[in-house]
Amino acid sequence: MDRRRALGIALAAVSACGYGSGPLFAKSVYGAGLDWLALLYWRFLLGGLLVWAWALLVPANRAGLRALPRRRVVALLGLGAFFAANASTYYAALQYISASLASLIVYIYPALVAVLSIRFGHGLHGRRPWAALGVVSAGVALTIGGIETHPEPIGLVLAVSSPCIYAIYIVMAARLAGERRGETANDRTGGDGAETRPAVAAAIMISATFVVVALLAAATGEPIVPWRVPGGAWYGLAGIAVFSTAVAISAFYAGTARIGAAQAALVSTVEPVWTISLAALLFGERLSTVQLVGGVLVIAGVIVAQTTPGATLSAVVEEA
Repeated sequence: MDRRRALGIALAAVSACGYGSGPLFAKSVYGAGLDWLALLYWRFLLGGLLVWAWALLVPANRAGLRALPRRRVVALLGLGAFFAANASTYYAALQYISASLASLIVYIYPALVAVLSIRFGHGLHGRRPWAALGVVSAGVALTIGGIETHPEPIGLVLAVSSPCIYAIYIVMAARLAGERRGETANDRTGGDGAETRPAVAAAIMISATFVVVALLAAATGEPIVPWRVPGGAWYGLAGIAVFSTAVAISAFYAGTARIGAAQAALVSTVEPVWTISLAALLFGERLSTVQLVGGVLVIAGVIVAQTTPGATLSAVVEEA
């Protein structure tokens, strides 16, 4: 294996572990007295500042930002605002269900993206994407059916809604990057990757996400000034902002640049395994046998979707 590919795989794994640590950081934030909306406010404020710093420190990113058409800026802002729905449903769900279960449910999104791409992007061929969706759906059903603690139904609804919203978001982002039916963005740009540099796109979208969350937080009286945040919450907030936002996003983009979107998505299936392992180690969480079988089916369905010939999940393939 050449060094470029090995580094790409490592970066994709780091990204998955960063995202997968988010639910565990969130548990400590909730334990300190903050709710999901306050968590998201500080997540996107702190994480957004870090991503903007990266975007502005790299000369190529600054040039890409200056050259960005106004219509593209508006579209990126719209996508960022839409992403707030995904983040909100996911972190709200963590107040009702375990981090392990939330991680398993949310990870149906790669298969959903693969199926949506058949119609709206560089789709997969044959019957395997539909078979993958069936396998993943069965896995989610087993995971939910194996719950022993009888979580509130609202938690399950929120958890299932999050990956559905996220799948739509990814397809929209891919089209904005240049992907069309039968063509990836890389094909359309002659090998130059996405039409907008990933670091620039991420910074603008996170800004819009933060604005939406900030408006909701202000309207509901959430603690949006530092002195109202419990001292014990800062460790979790810092972890989410650094590892689950800034590092996770940057590492995924950089890894995708080296090994391609499909392979990066495949490597990122370590995320639920990472979350479950840490949850068991730190919080003593356990899944039943039925839930473990469901989790295996979810991951198997994702792998089937990602290994279908011609699969691509994203158009972000250049350096961040």
